[in-house]
Amino acid sequence: RRRHTRLQGDWSSDVCSSDLQVTAKATPRLGLPRTARLLSAREFQKVYQRGGRSAGAWITVVALRRPDQQGARLGVSVSKDHGAAVRRNKIKRLLREAFRHERPQLPAMDYILIPRMREEKFSLAVLRSELSQLAQRIASGKGARRSPRPPEAPR
Repeated sequence: RRRHTRLQGDWSSDVCSSDLQVTAKATPRLGLPRTARLLSAREFQKVYQRGGRSAGAWITVVALRRPDQQGARLGVSVSKDHGAAVRRNKIKRLLREAFRHERPQLPAMDYILIPRMREEKFSLAVLRSELSQLAQRIASGKGARRSPRPPEAPR
C-alpha cells in the first residue's frame, strides 16, 4: 500500500512519500547534530575559562580551539535580561540557525554565542555576517583573553 502525501494544497496520486525521500537526499543537510553542540556545564566552563572573546554590535563570541579538529560546536547563552521565555527562545533559534549556516566555513572551535541587549529585532543575515567576522577575529588571535582567576581560598 502506497501512502500519498499532500503536496502544496492538493492530494495527488502521482506523489507518494517514497518519491519525496529521493529528493530529500539530493539536497545537502545543514543540520545541527548532537555532536555539534556543547551540552554539559563542564564544556561551557572550559570555553569560558580558556577561550578568546570578541564582541560585535549584536553578539559576543567566546571560542576555544578544539584539539581534535573535528568541526565547530555551538553553545548558546541567553540571559533573562532579554525578556520573557518566548523572546529568549526566538533569539536562541536565530543564533542556532546562523551558526548552522556558517558552520562549514568556521574554524574548528567550540563557540559560545551571547546576544547583546538590543531593543531591535535580531536579523538572521546580520547575525550570520557578524558571527563569521568575530570567529575569524578570534581564530587569527585578535580575540581578547580573560586572565585566569586565582583559585579561591577555602572558607
